[in-house]
This record gives sequence, C-alpha cells and structure tokens, in this order.
Amino acid sequence: MKEFILKKIGARLVLLFFVSILCHSIVHIAPGEPSLVDPSNPRMKPEDIQRLRDAFHLDDPLYAQYLYWIRDLATGELRSFKDNQPVFQKIWDRFLNSLPLFLISTFITWCLAFPVGVQAALRRGSVFDHTSTFLSYALISIPGFFLSYIVIIFMVKTFNVPATGIRTFGLEDSSWLFQSMDRIWHLTIPGLMAALAGVAWLSRFVKSSMLEVLHQDYIRTARAKGLPEDAVIYKHGLRNALLPFITMFGLMIPGLIGGSVIFETVFNWPGIGRLGYDAIMARDFPVTLTLNFFAAVLVLTGTLVSEILYAVVDPRIKL
Repeated sequence: MKEFILKKIGARLVLLFFVSILCHSIVHIAPGEPSLVDPSNPRMKPEDIQRLRDAFHLDDPLYAQYLYWIRDLATGELRSFKDNQPVFQKIWDRFLNSLPLFLISTFITWCLAFPVGVQAALRRGSVFDHTSTFLSYALISIPGFFLSYIVIIFMVKTFNVPATGIRTFGLEDSSWLFQSMDRIWHLTIPGLMAALAGVAWLSRFVKSSMLEVLHQDYIRTARAKGLPEDAVIYKHGLRNALLPFITMFGLMIPGLIGGSVIFETVFNWPGIGRLGYDAIMARDFPVTLTLNFFAAVLVLTGTLVSEILYAVVDPRIKL
C-alpha cells in the first residue's frame, strides 16, 4: 500500500510540473498587460512604468519569468501586481471565507441527495419518484444566479433582513455570540443555494446507480437469506453503488477554488472564487498563476484520495 501511494504521488508531482509550465505559458501569452503597469494611467511616468516592469521581471524571457515565479512560490515571496500585497496572505484570507461556504454546501448536497436518490430508486414509479424527478430537472434547468436573486429579493422584501455579504453592517461592537449567529445566518442562504443544483443532479445519479445495483444477484441472495431490508439496501446495495461517487468526491475538492464564484458574486461574498475572477480581469499574474497551481494540486490530491478509497469501499479491488 505504501509503495502504491508513493508511486502515485511521484507520478502526480511530474504531472504537476508540466501543468505549471502549461498554465504559466497560457497566462503570459494571453493578450493584455497587468493593470499595475498600464501606460494609459496618467499618474504613471515612463520611468515608473519601467521600474515596475523590472521589479516584476515582465521584460524577461518567458522561461526566466517561470523560474522567478517558481522561486517566489517556493519561498513565499510572491507579490500581487495589483496592490503589492503577499499573494499567499491574500489567498489565505479569502480561503478562510470560502471554506465554510464550501463545507456547508457540500454537506447539504450529500445529506439530501443520497436519501432522496435511494428512496426514489426503492419507490420507482411512485408519487415521490415523480415529484423528486420533476424538482430535480427544474432545479437543474433554472440558472443558480437567477434563483439566488429571487431568494434575495424575497428575503429582503418579506422579512426585511440582510441576505448578502459576509456580515451585517454595524454589528462590529456586538457580542461574540451575536456576531457568530449573524455569520451563520449569512452562510445559510448562499450555502443552500449553492447546494440545490448539486442535490438535483446527484440525487438522479444516486437513483440510477441504485437501480442498477438492486437488480444484481447478490441483492436477491441477501434477501433470500432473510437479512433485514435495511441491511440489504444500505449495507450491500448502497456500498456497492458508492464507487462512482468516490470519483465524484475527488473531483469536488477543486470546487473549493472555482466552484462558488457565481454565488460569491451574487451574494457579495469575499471568497477565493471572486479573488481569482478579479485577478484574471486585472491581469494579476502572480495571483492567477498561484490559484491555478493550487487548483491543480487539489485535483491531483482528490484523484489520489479517490483511488485509495476504492479499496476501502470495495474489497474486490486489489492494488
């Protein structure tokens, strides 16, 4: 097992190296200059522009800029083109804002999708199955940002409560408990809206996987042995239907960076997705490249975790 994990990690490190070269080349070849050194800025003199270009190595060859970026990435000395702030600190501050939103939306998605999908498979053709199917297709079809705007307008007009932002303005001097409850309230609506589409398509996926498993011979054998129905469904059926979801779980981890950019924008949430969008629009190369690098790390880590969990869920799989 240890040898298997080490080989997988080594292969992913090599792949990460090539991904970093590809991302660096694409970002720098794309048209546009960093806004920090925009010649149209009337406050920037030519000598100031040249000084900044020299400081950020913008006139050096592409391979030299890559080496400088790797050096600064390894030493933690990366600076933003936009405000000259440390890149890692900016990403970390936004990460702490995005993490609760990601965890809540993921928790809601998996806690609702599995019971709905399993029950729809067990009660195929029933009113519950038809209703869940209709709601799932409706939630998949309606754009998330459109539904979010409707919910925001409804909450503000009906209950006169704030529904956007990370906290309510003017509560900075309130007690710790009151501020915590206010933070939970501001997390609830965007977390729920981000989870609705996930619940819709994941429940359909659970239903199709369970329908395939329920017709297998070992399910009929388990029932013939007199096992309780819950043991047949959840111990034998659901466990064997989990393999596709392990792959999906590994691919959901990168959603921590880019998965909630739409909802962070709609709800004015200062998260890591909005940071990446603002960095792209401002041609802030250090922030953009570092976020791409971390996204690649999360993708490779997620797929590694998925491969390891395969053997945990299904003993038939041998390394």
